[in-house]
Amino acid sequence: MIERKFIARKIKVQEVEKFIIQQLETSSNNRIEIKRTPLGEKIIVYTSRPGLIVGRKGENIKRLTQILKTKYNMENPQIEIGEIKVPYLDPNTVLDEIISSFERFGPKRFKYLGYDSLSKILGAGALGAEIVIGGVGIPGERAKTWRFFAGYLKKSGDVSDSQVLRSQGRANLKRGTIGIKVSILPPDLKLPDKIKILKPEEIRVEEVKEEVKPKKVKETKPRAKREKKVKEIKEPENGTDKEERTQKNE
Repeated sequence: MIERKFIARKIKVQEVEKFIIQQLETSSNNRIEIKRTPLGEKIIVYTSRPGLIVGRKGENIKRLTQILKTKYNMENPQIEIGEIKVPYLDPNTVLDEIISSFERFGPKRFKYLGYDSLSKILGAGALGAEIVIGGVGIPGERAKTWRFFAGYLKKSGDVSDSQVLRSQGRANLKRGTIGIKVSILPPDLKLPDKIKILKPEEIRVEEVKEEVKPKKVKETKPRAKREKKVKEIKEPENGTDKEERTQKNE
């Protein structure tokens, strides 16, 4: 019974995320996080352009709040805007910038966009990045795919599945659709295969002295001296015995 409630809640969270993304498709939204608080559900939208999501005098926030109450039976949904500290370490921000430049200037500047985005990502401190652009007009009449990469990027394993930040989207142009994929390896990630070789000057040898703890000696109590019991043998003083002794002496 508990498992069914847990699964139903997760399905509801995914449906809410998809709905908000669809409603804010024209805006610059990055990722959505839903938290459960005692006052109600808290929905945080991380974006690099908060003005487009909030709308004029908060119209978009009010509209989304009302829909979430009626459609998904949320008692008190609270929509907030989250701040992205380093925009070029977030793949959604980079993706949104590439899409907007494609829609404004067309696909002719795709090489400049690829290399310029890479330099900004690495300048922000990323360990590695990859941008894949493909579609009609890249660069000729037929659809082609171009890959821009720099630094170190994991392609397989647990690090690739759970630690590499990825985002993908499309730019709809008059001539056709262009697909874009962005992958970023964050700078604070500790890779399991990274080995640092120390120089002889950096090696420090410290003597570790083991503390030998004295053994605890059990206190033995002195044995009680055994008192020897002396048995006193008393000779009988009967008359018959006296007669026998006198006869022997004679």
